[in-house]
Amino acid sequence: MDTAMTDPATDGAAEVQARRRALMEKGLARRKAADRRFRWFGFGAVGVSVLMLVFLLVSMGSAGFAGFQRSEVRLSIPLAGAMQIDAERLTQPDPVGGLELAGLPRVVENAAIAAFGPDGADMLANGAWREVAATLVENPALLGSTVEVSLPASDDLAKAQRGEGDPAAQQVASAMVAKGTLVRAFDDGFLSRSDATSPQTVGIWGALKGSMLTMFVTLVLAFPVGVLAALYLEEYAPRNRWTDWIEISINNLAAVPSIIFGLLGLAVFLALFPNYRSAPLIGGMTLALMTMPVIVISGRNAIKAVPPSIRDAALAIGASKVQVVFHHVLPLALPGILTGTIIGMARALGETAPLLMIGMRAFVASPPDSFTAPSSVLPVQIFLWSDEIDRGFVERTSAAIVVLLVFLLLMNGLAIYLRNRFEKRW
Repeated sequence: MDTAMTDPATDGAAEVQARRRALMEKGLARRKAADRRFRWFGFGAVGVSVLMLVFLLVSMGSAGFAGFQRSEVRLSIPLAGAMQIDAERLTQPDPVGGLELAGLPRVVENAAIAAFGPDGADMLANGAWREVAATLVENPALLGSTVEVSLPASDDLAKAQRGEGDPAAQQVASAMVAKGTLVRAFDDGFLSRSDATSPQTVGIWGALKGSMLTMFVTLVLAFPVGVLAALYLEEYAPRNRWTDWIEISINNLAAVPSIIFGLLGLAVFLALFPNYRSAPLIGGMTLALMTMPVIVISGRNAIKAVPPSIRDAALAIGASKVQVVFHHVLPLALPGILTGTIIGMARALGETAPLLMIGMRAFVASPPDSFTAPSSVLPVQIFLWSDEIDRGFVERTSAAIVVLLVFLLLMNGLAIYLRNRFEKRW
């Protein structure tokens, strides 16, 4: 009878293989679990980022919506025979001044007193008659009729409508709201007026135009100088200790706090141009110093990423060094350069500290008409309004932040379009 014989060596090898397989499967399970955890951690991080972004947009949007509104008083103003002024005068220079001399401010005050009592004139914001004047200048035929207008309420009446201030004033505001003579309406002039002392009549156009002019100066100065510096350092500069020192200096400048550039602008630019304090020209020159290192660093990386074969092929067919750089290398590196420019300009747009150092925190009641005129910018305007006690300015601050974000998105969108437009693939 045959007897089954078992080889001890074979059994030992099978047992070792089984243990190895079990350890391998256990290790594989750990790696798969670690991979799943990493993916969930990444998904959680993205989710938290999206939630924070949504929270920011919703909070700024909701608060900014109130900032685009203001309290307005509705009343009728009889103009027939109230002023001695010809309609042709409104087509001549300074028509608002002509209406003021003709007595339009007094006509508006009398209409408010007739509608709301002896304190009616105090319910209107200072200078509310100018909005009536703007309406008459736009349509002179209204001079002989009764016009229905909606004028900005005084700060006290606006506070009372929000439930703040004197209880008696709140009762008056509630009664006017019930009658429909006091409303919260969209302020379409917020984007066309400049800074003011009252949140009812304040506007953002002066600061917005100042930001546009400042960013234009920054781009015109920083972009060509930064690109040319990157081209020289990457394509022409010899490799020696001086080049290394320049590279280290540029890298350090990119990390210098922005207020240091403000001090530099204060010490250099304002010393050279003392009459241009708080002008977009000085602000743009200061921000160009801050933006230039970012453009140089990103430009060098983009130029370095161009394949050497592009240069070799151009040189092989007889192109000069300048032709190789400007006809082949620069066009291929331009998308990467524009990416760095977007980052630098976005940082410059939101900077406040360096502009405060050069005096761009002055109260400017009219938009700048040139690069050398006194001006403010959006970040500084937001900073100044946020320091006000009146809640109306807090709402206006949120609206200004929304305008700043929209301006930033439009500026970045244009830069991204240009980057994609010039992008080349190989």
